[in-house]
Amino acid sequence: MKRSIILLLTAGTLVSCKTNQLWLNVVEPAPVTLSQDIRKAGVINRSTPTDETKILDVFEKVLSLEGVNLDRDGAAQAMKGMSDELTYNQRFSEVKTLSDIDFRTPKLGIFPNPLSWDIVDKICKEKGTDALFSLESYDTDTRVNVSTHMIQTKTVLGTIPVPEHQVDMETIVKTGWRIYDPVNRLIPDEFRYVESIVFTGKGINPVAAAAALSRRKEAIIQVSNRAGHGYARRILPFELRVMRDYFVKGTNNFKIAKRKAQLGKWDEAGQLWEKETDNPKMKVAGRACYNMGIINEINGDTDNALKWAQKAYEDYNIKQAREYCRILENRIYKKEILNEQKPQ
Repeated sequence: MKRSIILLLTAGTLVSCKTNQLWLNVVEPAPVTLSQDIRKAGVINRSTPTDETKILDVFEKVLSLEGVNLDRDGAAQAMKGMSDELTYNQRFSEVKTLSDIDFRTPKLGIFPNPLSWDIVDKICKEKGTDALFSLESYDTDTRVNVSTHMIQTKTVLGTIPVPEHQVDMETIVKTGWRIYDPVNRLIPDEFRYVESIVFTGKGINPVAAAAALSRRKEAIIQVSNRAGHGYARRILPFELRVMRDYFVKGTNNFKIAKRKAQLGKWDEAGQLWEKETDNPKMKVAGRACYNMGIINEINGDTDNALKWAQKAYEDYNIKQAREYCRILENRIYKKEILNEQKPQ
């Protein structure tokens, strides 16, 4: 039996007198499915404030102790993260960052209304793209708390109490994203991402304490870049680690198969389980059928895995097989979605 390359298997610890556990990695469909016609992607930034809100924006930055250019630089990094990740994705033949288009958002921190399809059509035709990936909003919000407490400090005069100032600063980075598909007149995805970063600085006076927060902007830039990468991955399938139980008791063949499974010899274990599917004892045969479902799933054949699991429940009333059938049916359904998501 040929083992699927997408599965990583390890035998688990004994969880009951009848079953052992194994872990395997299954591939889950991407949260977002794009049309197969989308081969060229454009990346745009709509998060820049309008002239009418720019004064308010600067005022908010001063009040919240944010740098005037922090949002601008953070949004640029979010865009870069998304563009870089899309470029790595082999489903696109070309990714263009459309930085020459001046978009403005009318309200700060508000997810704007979608662009009109006329505008999306015009951009895509002029720039030669099939879809637009848009940073719709970007904003940072900072809260500061200053406190003072006494600490014991050693000096030439002995240990004396001195005041220590502490500045606690929390910055919340908020991004909003959309994908525009002009051919099908669809917005396949809208997503908001929020991450909190907490900084603490200490010093003998408030100025020294605040100086300890000097790496704050660098951290915000990194978080913004990571948010861009993370959003672009929403169109990619991903691996998920899952657990399965399999039977290890019933006959001597089950005991031998258990040891082979613990050494990673799953095909040999499967051959022993298959011999027991014709066992005259219903419980033994049912467990063997269930385990045959497991070995088929290990080898990537979920259709046959489901047939064996159904047989284990329908013919032999193996209770665990009922839930396993549901799991396999869900995997088969997701497999169809994965096939739709594969580039043609």
